[in-house]
Amino acid sequence: MRWLCMRYIDESLAPGETIIARGKWPTLFWVGAWAELLLLGIIIVGVFIFVGMAIKMLTTDFAVTNRRVILKEGWLNRKTHELAVESVEGVSLDQSIWARIFGYGRVVVTGTGEARILFPPMARPVDFRRAIEAARVDCGGEVHLAHDDRAALERAAVANEDAANVNEPVAEEEEAEKPRRRPPSFIGLRSRR
Repeated sequence: MRWLCMRYIDESLAPGETIIARGKWPTLFWVGAWAELLLLGIIIVGVFIFVGMAIKMLTTDFAVTNRRVILKEGWLNRKTHELAVESVEGVSLDQSIWARIFGYGRVVVTGTGEARILFPPMARPVDFRRAIEAARVDCGGEVHLAHDDRAALERAAVANEDAANVNEPVAEEEEAEKPRRRPPSFIGLRSRR
């Protein structure tokens, strides 16, 4: 029974990853869905509009963790957008005058390269934006690696240092024996002498 209550983001957290903020749909959107049902409920169309809006709002999940910014949409066809906090370049907020009055707006997160996440309208978007900025500050630009990956990188660094230490005396002796020569260049980039 517990799997029915688990949300996608809760299931996909990495070890040591915690949720900093979770976004939610504005109350105004739920009121709108109920209004559609009541006003158009006499006609079957209202029921379909209500069901469609309710499914969309219930199956969309968005949050900021200490490592990622996550948006999950869909029920049968799942679509996720995830961006590492370290690669977030900017966070913008889109709010009309009505959105400001009713306390909702859209957050757009841009990352390195072509990465861009456009969140659906959410309640308290300024708080969500602040949570993203706080996660960026807290990460300090460090890369989070799994224990095995970190150990492999440390072994590779030690191996590179050992190889550099072994090759250093040989390289100095070879340089002393050979006259210095200019590196080869591409034609047209540097004139030949």
